[in-house]
Amino acid sequence: MTKKPLVLGALGIMLISGAAEARDQIRIVGSSTVYPFSTAVAETFGKTTKFKTPVVESTGSGGGLKLFCGGIGTQHPDITNASRRIKKSEVERCGKNGVTGVTEVKIGYDGIVMANSKKASRLEISRKHLFLALAKDVPAGEGKLIPNPNKTWKDVDPSLPDVKIEVLGPPPTSGTRDAFAELALEGGCKKIGWIKAMKKKDKKKYKAVCHSVREDGAYVEAGENDVLIVRKLEANPNAFGVFGYSFLDQNADKIQGSLIDGQEPTFENIADGKYPVSRSLYFYVKQAHVNKIPGIAEFISEFTSEKAWGDDGYLTDKGLIPMPNQERNKFRDDGKSLASNIMM
Repeated sequence: MTKKPLVLGALGIMLISGAAEARDQIRIVGSSTVYPFSTAVAETFGKTTKFKTPVVESTGSGGGLKLFCGGIGTQHPDITNASRRIKKSEVERCGKNGVTGVTEVKIGYDGIVMANSKKASRLEISRKHLFLALAKDVPAGEGKLIPNPNKTWKDVDPSLPDVKIEVLGPPPTSGTRDAFAELALEGGCKKIGWIKAMKKKDKKKYKAVCHSVREDGAYVEAGENDVLIVRKLEANPNAFGVFGYSFLDQNADKIQGSLIDGQEPTFENIADGKYPVSRSLYFYVKQAHVNKIPGIAEFISEFTSEKAWGDDGYLTDKGLIPMPNQERNKFRDDGKSLASNIMM
C-alpha cells in the first residue's frame, strides 16, 4: 500500500527565539545504536570545518524524540538519532509543541544481535525459541497462555543448552528494544498458528502477547549503555546481551553473535537481508533551528557524504551497513533540501 505523506505544516522558523543564536554548538540526542556513528561524524566535522564539534548524547530513541519534540529554542535539541522510525504519536507531540518542520534522514542498516562471551559456546537459535524464552506469557496448549515458566534454554527446547536464561538488553525507551520485540519476538510469536490468527481478531491483544517481555529476572534491563553490557558478558559467560551489530563488530575479540534462524549476524548477511533481525537507522532534523544554530546544514552534508556513509566510508569501519546508491541519493537530497518528508 502506498504511504501518504503526513503534512507537518509550516517551518515555524520565527518561533525560535533570538536568543537561540547564543548557542553556537549543535546538540544531538537519541539512539545508543546510532550514537557511535553520529559521534564519528561529529568529531570529523569538528576537525575539518570552522564549526564547533557537536555535542552528542545517548538517550535512547524514545527519550531522544521526547526531548526533540519538546519545542523550539536553545533549550531543545536540534537533531535526534533513532534506531526505528518516528511514531505517529511522536509526530503529533512535535506538532503540539510547535515543531512543525522535521526532516527524516535514513542513514543505513543495522542488525540486532544476541551475543555472548567467546569463552562460551555459540548459540544457534530460532526466533520462535527467543519468543518462548523471553515473552512474558507463553502458550500452554491451544488458546491458552500462562506466565513464562522456562528457567533454562533447555526448558525452551531440548536441543538448547542446559543453562539459565539470562539476557541483558535495552529498556522500553530504546529503539533497539522496540525493534527486537517486533523483529525477533513477534517474528517467533507468529510461528504459533493460533496466536498469529489473533492478529486479525484482536490486534491490540496480539501485540501485547508478542511484544511483552518477561519481568521475572530472565530479561535484565541494562540501560542505554551497550558498552556496559559487553563488559557484563565478559564477566558472565552464561549471559547473553541484545544490542546493535556495530557493538558486536567493535568487540569481536570478546563476544560472538548467535545464529538466528540459521543466519550469522555478519555485515554481508545484514546488507542483503538474509539475517532476519535487521532494521533501518535514522536521524531527524528540526528545520526551525537550521538557520539559527550554526553548522546544521553542513553537518548533514558531512553525514550524507560518500566519505562518511558510502560503501567504503569511515562509518562502515564503525559497523554501519550502507544503503544502496539509489537510497543514499534520495536521503542525501532530502537532507540537502530539508524536505518535510515524514511518511506515515
